[in-house]
Amino acid sequence: MKIITRLLAAIFFIIFFSFALKNTQEITLHFFLGYQRSDPLVLVLLVCFVGGVILGVLAMIPTVLRHRREASRHKKALALIAKETEAQLRAQTSPQPDNIISPQHLI
Repeated sequence: MKIITRLLAAIFFIIFFSFALKNTQEITLHFFLGYQRSDPLVLVLLVCFVGGVILGVLAMIPTVLRHRREASRHKKALALIAKETEAQLRAQTSPQPDNIISPQHLI
């Protein structure tokens, strides 16, 4: 499985690297107040991709934290239930005497 993963990573790297080599032309980005900037197309695409990844991760943080809190609460509840079950099992089993006299020993 590790070989397949590395092979796929190498294939994707080759594809994206060839894409970057084919898109080296300069583009001009026009911002507000007359500011403009010229950069290679592949660099602009990379910056937009990284920015999208960062925004996606930031958008997921509240959900991940909520799920962690719920998981922690469930773990505590399960530990409490396990303690109660163990206490009930101890209470249900009657204590065995130290010396047990069987009917065979009486004869």
